[in-house]
Amino acid sequence: MEQLSSVRVDAWIWAVRLTKTRSLATAACKAGHVRVNGDRAKPAQTVKVGDAVRVRTGERERIVEVARIVAKRVGAAVAAECVVDHTPPPPPREHVAIAGVRDRGAGRPTKRDRRDLDRLRGY
Repeated sequence: MEQLSSVRVDAWIWAVRLTKTRSLATAACKAGHVRVNGDRAKPAQTVKVGDAVRVRTGERERIVEVARIVAKRVGAAVAAECVVDHTPPPPPREHVAIAGVRDRGAGRPTKRDRRDLDRLRGY
């Protein structure tokens, strides 16, 4: 088996399961959501062992370091060996802003309910 020294960044982030599909990985690169060593990465840019890769998916950004090069998608256990994860943990749930919750079946808020909500929000 031939040992790879570098591989395309879009193929690598798909292979280590940072994105669900290869086309999503390519689209993330084209949209500027992937950075390699601090610079925006095009899909064909190569990564090698030791490179720092930042991938933004949705509201979360993953910060990983390339520990091993893989070109084909691997299982979750093997994928965990290919990356060193430096992503900070998500904020605790109590720090996340809580949206107003209405009882199911309560219908639309009345004018009085809306005014109370506005007062609560500080408007």
